[in-house]
Amino acid sequence: MEKTPDVKTQPRSLNEVAGDLGRALGLQASGHAEEAVTAFLGIIASEPHNVIARYSLACVLTQLARPEQALEHINEAIRANPVFAPSYLARSQILANMRRFDESIRDAEAAILIDPATDGLLAHWSKLRRLLPGLPAPLQNLPDILQQTAKLSEDGRDAEAIALYRKSLIQCDPAFIYVVLFNLSVIYHKLGLPSEAESHLSAAIKLKPDFFEAHLNLGTVLESTGRNDEALACWRAALEVPSVNEPDQLPNKTRLLNNIGRLNELMRNYAGAEHALYESLLLDIDQSPVLHHWIHLRQKQCKWPVVEGLPTDLEAVMQHASPLAMLGMTDDPALQRRSAQRFVEEKVGVFERMAPASLRYGHDKIRIGYLSSDLSMHAVSLLTVELYETHDRSRFEVHAFCWSKEDGTPFRERVRGAFDHFHRIVDLDDEAAARLIRAQEIDILVDLQGLTGNARPNILARGPAPIQIAYLGYPGTTCLPYVDYVVADHFIFPEELKPHFSEAPLYVETGFQVSDSKRAFGPRPTRAQFGLPEDAFVFCVFNNSHKITQPMFESWMRILRASPKSVLWLLEDNVWAKENLRRAAERSGVDVNRLHFAGRIDPKDYLARFQVADLFLDTTPYNAGTTANDCLWAGLPILTLSGRTYVSRMAGSLLTSAGLSYFVCHTLEQYEARAIHLSIERKEAAAASAALAQRKAQGWLFNTSNFCARFEGRLYELVNG
Repeated sequence: MEKTPDVKTQPRSLNEVAGDLGRALGLQASGHAEEAVTAFLGIIASEPHNVIARYSLACVLTQLARPEQALEHINEAIRANPVFAPSYLARSQILANMRRFDESIRDAEAAILIDPATDGLLAHWSKLRRLLPGLPAPLQNLPDILQQTAKLSEDGRDAEAIALYRKSLIQCDPAFIYVVLFNLSVIYHKLGLPSEAESHLSAAIKLKPDFFEAHLNLGTVLESTGRNDEALACWRAALEVPSVNEPDQLPNKTRLLNNIGRLNELMRNYAGAEHALYESLLLDIDQSPVLHHWIHLRQKQCKWPVVEGLPTDLEAVMQHASPLAMLGMTDDPALQRRSAQRFVEEKVGVFERMAPASLRYGHDKIRIGYLSSDLSMHAVSLLTVELYETHDRSRFEVHAFCWSKEDGTPFRERVRGAFDHFHRIVDLDDEAAARLIRAQEIDILVDLQGLTGNARPNILARGPAPIQIAYLGYPGTTCLPYVDYVVADHFIFPEELKPHFSEAPLYVETGFQVSDSKRAFGPRPTRAQFGLPEDAFVFCVFNNSHKITQPMFESWMRILRASPKSVLWLLEDNVWAKENLRRAAERSGVDVNRLHFAGRIDPKDYLARFQVADLFLDTTPYNAGTTANDCLWAGLPILTLSGRTYVSRMAGSLLTSAGLSYFVCHTLEQYEARAIHLSIERKEAAAASAALAQRKAQGWLFNTSNFCARFEGRLYELVNG
């Protein structure tokens, strides 16, 4: 290595360093190589980590045919700044001149991944091809290579696929390097190496900025590492690529918009999600899944009318609405069944039933399996956990088939401990999960999911158990193949509803809904803690905002106008719903200060919070379910409007089983008149609260043991005839 001149190494100003570097670079540019070497060495003596000096010195030494010395300096430059692409290119050139080709190729790849637009990089690839001994001529059959590597990857031979791709980087035409980089990224992502996938995709985009698939996949990789904002920025940037706006790129543009909408929804940015999906629908209205989500997003934000601004009408939209959205859009059970049937036709396969309905295993104990993604801190488990614990182990063996998230809560551990056997099926596909259920010889499979989000209907559609029952998760008909029964009582499932369900009712006379008597209450709060007036009659609505329809809200406004000493206490589900509800109140002539909003709080404090209200106003056609159970358990009466559908009769069922039939209305006029009457005759609501407290103390309000005994009796009848 060149001997560094003896110089003083005391700190110098940036201006001095910049001046010395400028003079050294000038010497290099004018061809005074030896003088440039001396000048760069002088800078390095006082600034050993000066990347430009090290890099430039290595370049000069390469010109002077002193590769060993050049290599030492370029190594120091890379150590000082490992993301400076020209340094890797320079080292690749030095190593190629030294005939160290494997190392040269690795550095050339590194330069490409950092900045494929680096001056001279693609020309260097061509030179490498000429220098490599025995290397074939540039590839003319890249498609064949891509097909070969894809087959290797499919067969699980990913290391071989990566090696072949890397060889292709050298052999292919530099104009198509971006294709190889993209395909390498796919394998790295598959192998769970997001950093490598990201760098290869970024390089591919730099080489070909209008490469749509690379933009799309890069956003997906960023999302997989939790960098959601970066993923959204990536997809939005792709929308600005001119080629994406060409007519033949319409499917690609809608995919980008749909991804932006989906991720925004996951991040609870409902307005951003709705806008992206709206733009997508304007491009192509015939996207049923997108339309489903767009409708539900508007429901969540209380944006009325729910269908507005699209080149279609409400009737046409309802032909595409998701089953879940339809629960809150209509009280017509025929429309709800058609929506479920359409979903099943589009999303659910047709399979031969694994376990025939006539099959009886003859076990000493009936094996009952619960199928759910909600066996965690979720409304379904908050209701059902005591049921799992209460099952008679002398007659039943209880299994869980679960793809729930591990939320790390003590409640999750309680749910786990309630089962005799807990099967995690998150890593199994639907076929494998169904085979596991069949192999466990489950006599009765109870589905707690239905057609809700995160459901896996293609497990049930394979019929892995001879008896399959729908319960709780989805309050409507599923139309799923081989789902034989739905848990019900005679109020929630009257005779006239039977033609609109694919499942037969499995009547449990204690009421359709189970409960948890072990729910803990926080300290009883005061109205002042929530900013509620002490002397007002407090109507509360703690249902999720997507259940609130325009007619329902207008009804509440009429109630408030007729009850001047009352206020309405609503759940603050999201900021957009809150603002839209406040604006709707103003349009109705109601002072917005009479609307109060309650945030989400700890479950025990949430239960205690009911105790400061006077009356719960239910929504229709989508009634309160778990919330109604919590409300009555906390001692607060509910005023409900029961309709024609299962979902619109949930709260009525609970009130009937609690002995409070007076609070079940059947017309909107009756509902409003009764709410106004109760706000004036306050003692009646207070008396109902006292009755609930007494029935709870006596042990017959939502008695899980009674429900479990009746439920088990029905299951025993199904298995044993």
